Amino acid sequence: MARRCELTGRSVQSGNNVSHAKNRTRRRFLPNLCKVTLHSEILKQDFRVRVSAHALRTVEHRGGFDGFLKKSKNDELSSRVLKIKKLVNKKMVAVS
Repeated sequence: MARRCELTGRSVQSGNNVSHAKNRTRRRFLPNLCKVTLHSEILKQDFRVRVSAHALRTVEHRGGFDGFLKKSKNDELSSRVLKIKKLVNKKMVAVS
């Protein structure tokens, strides 16, 4: 399983460890990924996704899972979450 956030696309970055003597060795910066269950109010269903802690804060800020999906760009989302977004959009159109 890739170390990538399903909602924001945040993934592994690389950089250097720098010692006091300025010796540089390569290292990896891993995202803080959590497996969480997010609830869709429109679909009345729970979805288990692997997201970064930063994305969780953004979901809360944008008004829940449905609000996040409505405002997010398609190229950032994983293929699984993109299918959920399409279902949410269909349901929103049907309700309106």
